[in-house]
Amino acid sequence: MKAAVMYGVNQPLQIEDVEVDAPGAGEVLVKTSASGVCHSDLHFMEGSYPTRTPIVLGHESAGVVEKVGAGVTNVKPGDRVVVAFVTSCGQCDNCVQGKPYLCNNSASLGRNDRLKLNGEPMAQFANMSAFAEYQLVSKNACVPVPDDVPMEVACLVGCSVMTGVGAVTNTAKIPVGSTVAVIGAGGVGLNAIQGAALAGASRIIAVDLLENKLAAAKEFGATDVVDGSKDDAVQTVQQMTGGGVDFAFEAIGLAKTAEQAFGMVKRGGKAVVVGMIPVTQMVTVPGAAFLGEKGIIGSFYGSTRQTHDMPWLMELYRQGRLKIDELITKRWKLDQINEAYDALKNGEVNRSVIIFD
Repeated sequence: MKAAVMYGVNQPLQIEDVEVDAPGAGEVLVKTSASGVCHSDLHFMEGSYPTRTPIVLGHESAGVVEKVGAGVTNVKPGDRVVVAFVTSCGQCDNCVQGKPYLCNNSASLGRNDRLKLNGEPMAQFANMSAFAEYQLVSKNACVPVPDDVPMEVACLVGCSVMTGVGAVTNTAKIPVGSTVAVIGAGGVGLNAIQGAALAGASRIIAVDLLENKLAAAKEFGATDVVDGSKDDAVQTVQQMTGGGVDFAFEAIGLAKTAEQAFGMVKRGGKAVVVGMIPVTQMVTVPGAAFLGEKGIIGSFYGSTRQTHDMPWLMELYRQGRLKIDELITKRWKLDQINEAYDALKNGEVNRSVIIFD
């Protein structure tokens, strides 16, 4: 199969022929239909997070089941599925307590010896390696897709939609009438914005540095926007709200913006860090602020319970209540993947999608 291979940090991805094993017990081979171009992969490409190489990246995808291994009963060949990038075992403490996104055994469920490049085993990324024509995944990662949901839409449910909406509805569980700020109006931030709108937030303030991102934020439900390139974002949000918002969501992945999110929330408010902050960065907040019961918490994958949450997200899309088509700025082929990432780095897109034939 064709796959985009990362050989090293800050090197272009190379399209190579990669071998993938047939599915074994509990495994599913998925023919990839669409994969999202996500900033999280860029963190690994640029060295902000370490990884083995060579490796096939990609973690936001949907496709059609090609084959299933022994014991697989939840899907069958021909089924359309979203592939969740966190594989949960269903048996550890976190799984049985309703937190499969924090599965203690997820890392051990990957198939690092089942992909081969030039006959040599290679690493699998996020238990799926979605920048490839086929993915060998756990049966627990597969979520059925209704026939009337386009595959390019379904693939975004697999990460950016789930992560953004879930941060609001699952992690923060904002009450109706809450005031909200969202820092970063990219693919995840736009979904946090529309998640806040769906949850009944009374005011949603989007913060970004680019005019096109702020315009998109308004389309997705922001009631106000702040141009961080012109104004002090924290001070402006505080002034707009008379002391700060109830919830602030950081959707970029920087220590600086996480600190800004904490600064934007009022006494008793909560900052939610959604972005992937590089491993070398430390977040520093004033200790005295905790006397006002201000809080800061991380959100991973929208605190998803994939087989429960992804179906209702797709149902909201079917009803026209969740914008996903509008997220897609551009579509690319696999051999254009480096161009797609250049567009992402330049802030030209809300979300790009790799379309497979």
